[in-house]
Amino acid sequence: MTGTVTHDPPPGTGGLQGGPLIVTEDAELLDDLLRLCAAAGATPEVHHGVPERRGTWEAAPLVLVGDDAARRVRGAARRRGVVLVGRDQDDSGVWRRAVEIGADHVLVLPDGEQWLVDRIADVAEGAGRPALTVGVIGGRGGAGASTLSCALAVTAAREGLRTLLVDADPLGGGLDVLLGGETAEGLRWPAFAASRGRVGGGALEESLPELHSLRVLSWDRGDCVAVPAQAVRAVLAAARRRGGAVVVDLPRRVDEGVAEALAQIDVGLLVVPAELRAVAAATRVASAVGMVLRDLRVAVRGPYAPGLDDHEVAKLLGLPLVGEVPVESGLRRPGEGRTPPGGNARGPLARFCTAFWERALIEAGAA
Repeated sequence: MTGTVTHDPPPGTGGLQGGPLIVTEDAELLDDLLRLCAAAGATPEVHHGVPERRGTWEAAPLVLVGDDAARRVRGAARRRGVVLVGRDQDDSGVWRRAVEIGADHVLVLPDGEQWLVDRIADVAEGAGRPALTVGVIGGRGGAGASTLSCALAVTAAREGLRTLLVDADPLGGGLDVLLGGETAEGLRWPAFAASRGRVGGGALEESLPELHSLRVLSWDRGDCVAVPAQAVRAVLAAARRRGGAVVVDLPRRVDEGVAEALAQIDVGLLVVPAELRAVAAATRVASAVGMVLRDLRVAVRGPYAPGLDDHEVAKLLGLPLVGEVPVESGLRRPGEGRTPPGGNARGPLARFCTAFWERALIEAGAA
């Protein structure tokens, strides 16, 4: 059991890393809390009461106060990020004691163990604002969604954002190939197929190939063409906790795994060539995707069929228009050493992506 007591949950630590502060004299409770810290990959500092060392109480990213120690910390400075931890689910007085010490949450073990592991892991990783996550999907086959996904990721990395590019389309040929990194060392999707629960964001980032100053999660050349939905959920949640930008290249079908990805996407871009058949196909894609993703926008690619322009395509689809995706020559082809999509900072595709990120970050309040 967990519950919120007095005010909003504590914000992210804004980059502060470290383990929690534990305050308790209950040996059994301490054993449980140490076990949960170990599961979250954090090393705590343990005290029987308010630490005597100046600033320790205030500076800890998270404070876990055993119910036995509530009276001893009653006079401590009020701060956010305090959790009162107990064992007796029938003790109604725990809520009163939580208010007295200014706790954000009341947690009763063992029911609240998973919540607490996640919270400890967040502060150990320095979790702050989640990554702005953008999904890109083609309105029809060959629309250029993968090219735009790579360009958005390359541009975000060049702008100094921690960036992860996720290939969610196992039949797309591999974004690592499009970026010229099919032989780069690092894990691919099949290595995460057994992932459940929580994946460490830092460990995920370090395990992936690094190409053009960004991390890429793509597919290997094996027979695996799907991973369980739980693994997709765990991996994308870990990527988002690292902050910065996450770009997801999506297939046009919506299965359980894709639905999990869509649920964690902030903004979706539907790439639609400006031709009537493409608009008709994109209408069906938008209908399926829109059942999960609320913020879906259209990016139009020329050349234009007679009577169509980018505004007309958006109007036919009933979606907000992001703009026209420019065509750029000289992009990398598999096996060639050319500039990757978005790699030319002065090119039209990079300028389009830069303008998109500027708007999207302002809308998200991250600029």
